[in-house]
Amino acid sequence: MKILLACDGSEYTRKMIGYVLNQRGLFDQSHEYTAFNAQIPLPNHAASVVGSHATHAYYEEEARKVIDPVVERLQGQGLRATSAWKAGPLGETIADFAQKHGFDLIIMGSHGHGALGRLVMGSVANRVLAHCTVPVLLVR
Repeated sequence: MKILLACDGSEYTRKMIGYVLNQRGLFDQSHEYTAFNAQIPLPNHAASVVGSHATHAYYEEEARKVIDPVVERLQGQGLRATSAWKAGPLGETIADFAQKHGFDLIIMGSHGHGALGRLVMGSVANRVLAHCTVPVLLVR
């Protein structure tokens, strides 16, 4: 099974990874895991000032801060893990990536960064659920 792990570096990402690693009866070495980070796009005027190369480098650097530690942790537990990232509207980008790349399951934290994310179920999670045909497992 191909499993997309939607990661934002928040406490809920850490809980989600902990859940996956503690449920080895469900999530074992037979699956392929991809740690995925969606980057909020820079405003068009800012992106045009710094240029596409610098914008791409910025997105990649920010994404790597989040997904590289996740991949290392999963691989350290003997799981097959890779990473990917993409810039775009967060929920839609996660849903679109999962569907286009044939994932069987998305696992994500129920909330993300910020005070608002802690008050209500994350709007990113809501948007993934609204835009995705792939099953989604939310971890609290």
